[in-house]
Amino acid sequence: MDYQLILNEIAEEIMSLQDKGKVANYIPALENVNPEQFGMSLTLFDGTQYNVGDFNTLFSIQSISKVFTFTLALKFYSTDLYKRIGREPSGNPFNSLVQLEYEHGVPRNPFINAGAINVTDTLISYYGNSTNASKEIIHFIQDIAGQPSITHNEIVSTSEMDHGFRNMALANLMKSFNNLDNEVHDVVETYFQHCAIEMNTKMLSRAMLFLSNHGMDPISGVEYLSEQQAKRVNAVMLTCGHYDASGDFAFHVGLPGKSGVGGGIVAVVPKKMGICVWSPGLNAQGNSLAGTLALELFTSKTGMSIF
Repeated sequence: MDYQLILNEIAEEIMSLQDKGKVANYIPALENVNPEQFGMSLTLFDGTQYNVGDFNTLFSIQSISKVFTFTLALKFYSTDLYKRIGREPSGNPFNSLVQLEYEHGVPRNPFINAGAINVTDTLISYYGNSTNASKEIIHFIQDIAGQPSITHNEIVSTSEMDHGFRNMALANLMKSFNNLDNEVHDVVETYFQHCAIEMNTKMLSRAMLFLSNHGMDPISGVEYLSEQQAKRVNAVMLTCGHYDASGDFAFHVGLPGKSGVGGGIVAVVPKKMGICVWSPGLNAQGNSLAGTLALELFTSKTGMSIF
């Protein structure tokens, strides 16, 4: 299959959409990103990469980081993790306080904000403090992406902390239900630091390979998760990876995937490849507008949907 030709066709077909979405202007450090950018990368099991567009441009991965923190927490806590976090789709916006209150401080899944904040709390407990947790999260991402240069953008994380009132509210609400062990400020700050990690589509498509291969990196041979655990992460990505548009994404694209308000989307083709697409303009649910269509076109052209 000529992957390069397919990527070139997709870039051509989505060109008219690149200025249609809206950037995440509620995070001041992200509101000036040029929405008319598009990049897409595929990484195969032998390390071969195919790219198109702005694939070398670093961007804020935001909620894509939730895949990596969930992976670590699942590795360390196994099924005990589900005593404090659910694994059902929320059907609500990613920062809903109402649902969290109604369900007694137990987040629906690890990919909505409350769930990812709770996951971050478990990692702070595991690593001993928030400084160690931040370092280890970045180190893990550097490892699976094969890129020691990866780091977080201090300006973005500070901007998010300065304006993260709703996320602080989510953390405080969980704390009030005794479902948060560490200091609210430390947990939310660590959460924003991993959301502010910057990567490009090449790095992110490479980083997804272990989830495409039952938990083992096909290039390095390192096993990051058991086969069963990798299955769980992919299942939650499929059902919960796009917030209240997760069903829509499964319907149109048909791959496990995770979006971020920085405009990135990662996706997994089991036993074949990792994919990342980036276009900063978002749709009403906070997912990349052009990126979602690009992935739909990819599975239509290749027949690589899991369905």
